[in-house]
Amino acid sequence: MKPITEINTPEFEEEVLHSPHPVLVGFLRGWAQCCRRAEPVLEKVAGACIGKVKVLKVDVDKNPGLAVWYGIQTVPTLIYFTDGNIAVKFQHIVRVKAILAKLQSLTQGKTPTKDSGRPQ
Repeated sequence: MKPITEINTPEFEEEVLHSPHPVLVGFLRGWAQCCRRAEPVLEKVAGACIGKVKVLKVDVDKNPGLAVWYGIQTVPTLIYFTDGNIAVKFQHIVRVKAILAKLQSLTQGKTPTKDSGRPQ
């Protein structure tokens, strides 16, 4: 498993919105048991996607502005960004296979519904 880098609001634009690679961001709460169970899932996804998808995490308690901007009402929520836009959201704990299957379908030329991921 690959450890996941935690980012905060100041790094978000550069690390996610301006990334030349797709990015999967886990919006978590460090103290929440469900989020602690989601972290190994993210680590396995990161390990399976080395060189294809960057995987990061954001603590919503430390970054409430990002949580509000992206409409995070349930944690964990995973958001997959391509070219700075939201391609898909996963809410709650999702199995590794399901995440990888969805990411693979998105990277194989299928056009996802895009939603602006840029804060104003």
